[in-house]
Amino acid sequence: MRKLTVCLVAVLMLVFAATASAGPIIDKIVKRGELIVGSSGDYPPLTAKTKSGKLIGIDIDLATLIANEMGVKLKVVQMPFNTLLSALKAGKIDMVLSCMTITSERNLKFVFVGPYFVSGQSILTTKEAALNAKNLKEINNADFSLAVPLGTTSEAIAKMALPQAKLEVAKNMDEAIQLLLAGKVKAVMSDVAACAVTVFRNQDKLVATPPLTFEPFGIAVRQGDPLLVNLLGNILLNARGNGVLDDLQEKWFQDSLWMKELP
Repeated sequence: MRKLTVCLVAVLMLVFAATASAGPIIDKIVKRGELIVGSSGDYPPLTAKTKSGKLIGIDIDLATLIANEMGVKLKVVQMPFNTLLSALKAGKIDMVLSCMTITSERNLKFVFVGPYFVSGQSILTTKEAALNAKNLKEINNADFSLAVPLGTTSEAIAKMALPQAKLEVAKNMDEAIQLLLAGKVKAVMSDVAACAVTVFRNQDKLVATPPLTFEPFGIAVRQGDPLLVNLLGNILLNARGNGVLDDLQEKWFQDSLWMKELP
């Protein structure tokens, strides 16, 4: 009888613990009253910083939607792209929403929800050196020099698919573009969205190829909170079904007025 009572108490304690806690990460966010999202702020129109220092873009609008659905305030922390996942692991941010491609290597350590946007790698060149490449094999030679932003999928793909090309790893996208404009490299490789915006801002100088790869962007969170993953999945599901994701793409890709806010 005593053993039965002890077992019953133990079961009740487990049930109480399960019902008292929605999820470790969600609990922390709700208690704080603030969702902390990490973003690089240098990949328009997904994430960009205005002249006034405000972060804007599809990722920021989506982060705002998520915070509103959770009933908390939003705090976006800008940091270099290659430090985002380490900051997430350390608990400095609650999630990463920064045009991050879902890869197996990243997915082995972090949970990814999505995709909320599908992109691909594009090659950005000057008009004088315009390329008609249909695949990466066509530019995999020793005479071809390429710049890519540090810690991005572009860097990983370039190292794997272009071993013969001369590779320059820049600190960020802005530095990679400067290398191209200065004639220090023949091209820059980045996701098609970033390349499209760069071409728009430098119409007299630069051109870009169509996407040469398939890359789904996802929201990265730490392991250990299935309720948070379920919540994010349902928020994206509703946003897709209600046309919100389509509206965001139209807002940031069809209307160029926001570009005037960039430095």
